[in-house]
Amino acid sequence: MTNTGRKKIIFVDDQVSNLMIGRNVLSNEYDVFTVPSAEKLFVLIEKVYPDLILLDVAMPDIDGYVTIEKLKADPKFEPIPVIFLTAKNDTSSELKGLSLGAIDYITKPFSPPLLLKRIEVHLLLRDQKEQLENQKKQLSTYNENLEEIIKEKTKTIIELQNAVLETVAELVEARDDVTGGHIERTQLYLKILFDGLREAQIYEEEIKDWDVDIVVQSAQLHDVGKISINENILNKPGKLTTEEYEEIKQHTLVGGKIIEHIQGRTTEHKFLEFTKTMAMTHHEKWDGSGYPHGLKGTEIPLEGRLMSIVDVYDALVSERPYKKAFTHEEAVDIIRDGSGTQFDPTLVELFLIEQEKFRETSGNISPTRSFIRNFVAPSSRKMAKESEKKAKESGEV
Repeated sequence: MTNTGRKKIIFVDDQVSNLMIGRNVLSNEYDVFTVPSAEKLFVLIEKVYPDLILLDVAMPDIDGYVTIEKLKADPKFEPIPVIFLTAKNDTSSELKGLSLGAIDYITKPFSPPLLLKRIEVHLLLRDQKEQLENQKKQLSTYNENLEEIIKEKTKTIIELQNAVLETVAELVEARDDVTGGHIERTQLYLKILFDGLREAQIYEEEIKDWDVDIVVQSAQLHDVGKISINENILNKPGKLTTEEYEEIKQHTLVGGKIIEHIQGRTTEHKFLEFTKTMAMTHHEKWDGSGYPHGLKGTEIPLEGRLMSIVDVYDALVSERPYKKAFTHEEAVDIIRDGSGTQFDPTLVELFLIEQEKFRETSGNISPTRSFIRNFVAPSSRKMAKESEKKAKESGEV
């Protein structure tokens, strides 16, 4: 049959006269298909999918109640709205029909205008329901796409943030003529200890709300305060004077102030709080002899105690202007000896368990001279040596 674009209605009734009346009433508005039994309905419905079914209740062989139960049991036909037409006019029959899934219950003989109007209303409701479902699907798709867009934007922002942080950290590191890779290594060491804490269920309460990515990322700026320290002091190959050492110690306080300044310009404080804590406390010692505040034991935040171990380990196994690199074994012995004095004993025990991972990480991150380093401090060690030489010649040291 040619598609007229009109709504399709199947009218099921065992009385031919009713079918003829129904066709005459409805055919001006709809494509009407008439069948005299439920059996014929199930044959026709495989070929013609209707927008609505008018279903007589009292039919031989299969009545309307059984018919609607079969329709509603099939997912393919379940959405089709069904209106019961019956000569019965009792509440129990109507209630039974509605409970089986009929959308309306019209008694015969029916009023043609009323029948048309009720069909119009129900088809309108069906169309609106379909539109609503389509809108919900479209909204769901939009939300999914929006989530992906937000994820991509967030990823881009995080990548940009990391790039800026890494550049700032390299800028600071470049002034301190440290062998390249210090930032990357300390981040990897920190993750090793962090993962070890979780696996061993150590300091569970303190780290339960920590995001490992945020904690690791925040380690990049632990030495940001060194940007304020004179290069000659940072890169001095010999022993520092008391005054020079006091100036070096100020980098923890300066670092804290720099990060506090950043905090005052943003609403994102979690990451910066970790960063500030590491910057200000990674030189505190377990026995209270560290700086800048002489904190003792668990007065030192866990972030600082963790950073202290990874920072010292990397300093020991790396060549610096004032020393040659220690072997991994020598570094492990020094940290073990510092348990209970410089370092948290619990974290030292964890470090000793994870030490092979530290060795592997140290060997995998090759010392490099960064792009920033090439421009910022290509001659800082030379300047420091010349300064030291002049000081010796003048008798100042």
